[in-house]
Amino acid sequence: MKILIIINDAPYGTEKPYNALRMAMTIQKEDESTEVRIFLMADAATAALPNQNTPQGYYNIERMIRSVISKGGKVKICGTCAEARGIKDLKLIEGAEISTMKELVQWMVDSDKTLTF
Repeated sequence: MKILIIINDAPYGTEKPYNALRMAMTIQKEDESTEVRIFLMADAATAALPNQNTPQGYYNIERMIRSVISKGGKVKICGTCAEARGIKDLKLIEGAEISTMKELVQWMVDSDKTLTF
């Protein structure tokens, strides 16, 4: 099975990215045969930046993304969203990469389930 998780919210300030990544990590733990794909859009594009200094009382999104990648998950970032936020040319978390709307659509068509946060 292939599951696509699209995240739109900024990494901190709401719990949507946290819950999406928590779900991804649980899927990987409970069913290793399921392929997890994460696409970061809008303000979520900033979640793929390394060296995050977690605000007090918050989870660390960078660590969660690294965990998903280390277990074979794929993480892509909307290139247009990254460019709009001035981060397209910045270093990303190792394993995450800039992508396109075309690739998101390919992932969506190819996935068994798509979840949006």
